[in-house]
Amino acid sequence: MYVIVEIQGQQFKAEKDKFLYVHYLGENAKDGDTVEFDRVLLADLDGEVKVGAPTVEGAKVVCTVEKNLVKGDKVIVFKKKRRKGYRRKNGHRQQFSKIVIKDIVA
Repeated sequence: MYVIVEIQGQQFKAEKDKFLYVHYLGENAKDGDTVEFDRVLLADLDGEVKVGAPTVEGAKVVCTVEKNLVKGDKVIVFKKKRRKGYRRKNGHRQQFSKIVIKDIVA
């Protein structure tokens, strides 16, 4: 049993007792809090597939926040224009939240 759920503009495949790294949920979500996402786009209930238009009615995903702030790998952005002496190096680490799917209500 799995669902496709939209969390902050991105689609994720969610299964029970699995964890996801989603975009940072903000300071109002603390470690151990329970959050619910109701934008379920598709639900597969042991072979029976329900496709929403745009969402499946009454379906939601119940999650707990395991760690609210997790930093991703560093991404290096390097810009250069040849023969002009222009070089810029910039780094960035994306912020994520680690959530665990506790229950799927479909």
